[in-house]
Amino acid sequence: MDDLKLLSNIKKPTDIKKLSDDQLNELADEIRQTLINTVSETGGHLASNLGVVELTIALHKVFNSPHDKIVWDVGHQVYVHKLLTGRYDKFSTLRQYGGLSGFSSPDESNHDTFFSGHSSTSISAAYGIASANKLKGNKNSAIAVIGDGAFTGGMVYEALNNAGRERSRLIVILNDNDMSISKNVGSLATHLAVIKARPSYFRMKDRTERIINRIPLVGVKLSNSIFKLKTSVKRALYKSSTMFEDLGFRYMGPIDGHNIEILTDALEAAKGANYPILLHIKTTKGKGYNFAELEPSVFHGISKFDIDTGEFHATGTSFSNEFGKLMCHFAGNDKRVCAVTAAMSLGTGLHDFEHQFPDRFFDVGIAEEHAVTFCGGLAKGGMLPVFAVYSAFLQRSYDQLVHDAALQKLKMIIAIDRAGFVTGDGETHHGLLDVPFLNTIPGITVYSPTYYAEMNNAFVKALYHDPAVVAVRMFKGAEPEIPSDFTPSGNDYDVYGDNNADVAIVTYGRLFDAAAKAKGILAANNINIKVIKLNKIKPVNKQAVNNVLNCKTVVFYEEGELNGGVAQIFNMMLTDLSYKGRYLIKAVENEFVHHATDKILLKEYGFDEKSMAEFITEVTTNER
Repeated sequence: MDDLKLLSNIKKPTDIKKLSDDQLNELADEIRQTLINTVSETGGHLASNLGVVELTIALHKVFNSPHDKIVWDVGHQVYVHKLLTGRYDKFSTLRQYGGLSGFSSPDESNHDTFFSGHSSTSISAAYGIASANKLKGNKNSAIAVIGDGAFTGGMVYEALNNAGRERSRLIVILNDNDMSISKNVGSLATHLAVIKARPSYFRMKDRTERIINRIPLVGVKLSNSIFKLKTSVKRALYKSSTMFEDLGFRYMGPIDGHNIEILTDALEAAKGANYPILLHIKTTKGKGYNFAELEPSVFHGISKFDIDTGEFHATGTSFSNEFGKLMCHFAGNDKRVCAVTAAMSLGTGLHDFEHQFPDRFFDVGIAEEHAVTFCGGLAKGGMLPVFAVYSAFLQRSYDQLVHDAALQKLKMIIAIDRAGFVTGDGETHHGLLDVPFLNTIPGITVYSPTYYAEMNNAFVKALYHDPAVVAVRMFKGAEPEIPSDFTPSGNDYDVYGDNNADVAIVTYGRLFDAAAKAKGILAANNINIKVIKLNKIKPVNKQAVNNVLNCKTVVFYEEGELNGGVAQIFNMMLTDLSYKGRYLIKAVENEFVHHATDKILLKEYGFDEKSMAEFITEVTTNER
């Protein structure tokens, strides 16, 4: 990238302030080239970042990060921000082990204000920062950058409702790139929006209001009358402004989010205000890369791809894809089966279901809390709802799982995708907490299959045999190869190996593959073990626990948090049965796991077959 003469010289945000308008546009082109080249090799979020290039440049031209705080909603569109805040030299390490995070990370840079891997949180955080600034007499700004998709999350409206009540230096930038929150009337609205975005307009407007309010006797009444007239006109021209101004925000826009000059004017105007501003900008997802512009959803979160053709490197089948096929099968045979997703139809494999059964497909947007309670309503109405959701996003609906699902013993299925370690996305996206928090909720059944056939079996049980709420956990990627001497039973648990072995590994889900291979390594070294494979992990079958009572050593491997995990429950059950042997747990212990490939993380935490074999060898050697 030696030809990137401008971007390669941006060492800090203040360097942008020295560039001319022509150079800023040239910088935008260099940034897009860098984004496409890098993400084609590392994978990541492309379309959203291509859409905020000019906005990010304008933000750093106008504001002074990190003194002015920029809070990025979701955070997957911070690649441009990283490039402009001294991380260009490390950008090739994006999402790689030991490299840059794919999301905003305060641990990585003081220019990253807030960890943000989940949606609809930015306005609350920025409002808190603005309020703290006000209390301290700090004149710096707090800016929330939020996409229109995040406006399906209820937390946005809670924040807007509170933030509009008081005067603070809060700026909310609504990046409208897809959902089209509102339609505006013709060229006049667009022209007036550009005028309103200029700092001179705001200065004149404030001076005029102050002068009118000072007129004896009639000033305040006249000011109120003008405000009502102005509001009536704006309601006709700017339908999108109505809601925000009713909540107490001064609305600006919509303006072209790819015009740096107009964006700079608008941000300068907003910067000088002492009241909450909502700046509405219109952008194009995937801007500057034809394939991403044509299919922005496909190029949202992606793996490696060919720049010239836009084709992704072959990844084969996966649990998500097989789940989607399975759902189509169930829906074709049972008209009660419904699929619910929170803006993740592609990621969870429901694309075909959406087209084959549109009347029974519900995309509720980024609203996991609503999704669970909505499923409760479907269940109450006699349907069989299946909510497909990433593990990391299910935690947003904990209260609803307790109150609106389990407590009421309603029949719904939670299809948990991305359970366990998730390649590339890091702390906010690993699926390591669902098992502990589901274990705290009475009446929920949880399955954790290793193979597609086991997933099929689990969903049959979930839909037609088990009562109330049932969760089925699926890790990202494809099923492993089944050992030639192992046949899954479809029962709550399986025993692989000599039932009389005095050493046992207990595990579930993806880790069974490593445990089975470790068994082979150990057998070659004359160490005989058995593997207890838990298929239903809540409740744990008591017979599975009884099966290890004769073992001198039991090691439980769990790809999840130790506290509240299955391993601890298994331990308590062993204790109740007066187990006298040695019980060891290998799990993630009270930490948030950094980003890397799942292969690297499995090895780092001792969950690969070689690490398992070495640990068992060490334990059994010490016992002799």
